[in-house]
Amino acid sequence: MEKNNDWLYKLLETESILPGDIPDIGLYMDQVTTLMDTKLAKSRRYPEDKILTKTMINNYTKNHLLPPSDKKKYSREHVFLLIIIYYLKNMLSISDIQSLLEPLSEKYFPENKESGLSLTEIYEKLLSDNEANHDELSEDVLAKWEKSRDAFDEYSLPEDEAEYLKDFSFIYQLAYDIYVRKQIIERLIDREEAKHPSGKKKKKKE
Repeated sequence: MEKNNDWLYKLLETESILPGDIPDIGLYMDQVTTLMDTKLAKSRRYPEDKILTKTMINNYTKNHLLPPSDKKKYSREHVFLLIIIYYLKNMLSISDIQSLLEPLSEKYFPENKESGLSLTEIYEKLLSDNEANHDELSEDVLAKWEKSRDAFDEYSLPEDEAEYLKDFSFIYQLAYDIYVRKQIIERLIDREEAKHPSGKKKKKKE
């Protein structure tokens, strides 16, 4: 393992917002944005990046990704949904996220009275699954990194050019993984949308 890949290990040490990190009281919008900016600070690419803004929250509500606040206060369940949206929006369109989250909000926000299953329990399950899969994900990324370090070794290249091509190979491997997974995600969303139309086109016209 190369000495200069400490940055990769640090990135693989992902940080999750646990249910216990979120106050069990209604939060005003400023408090919600501060909470998200603080807890997910390490995921910023640039120091000036904002994790969540008031405009984002208003747009999510307008586009039916997030239920409206209760007297300008947001519950823990609102925050759970905002965290989920934060991760999904990096690869999915607002339209796809709406298709995915509308049934979740309608059936489990804050809980399903028939089944007793709550949005809190769903969020906890997502965290548990992420933790269970983390080692496998880390091993896969590190294996791709190791493989890319040998890319183009059979050619006599200047050091800076060889380093560029190794990094390019690593980036492309990761990007191709994302492409394949995104295709699967979109197909599943389309399948669910076909079975349970959300009426989002009608809502957008309104």
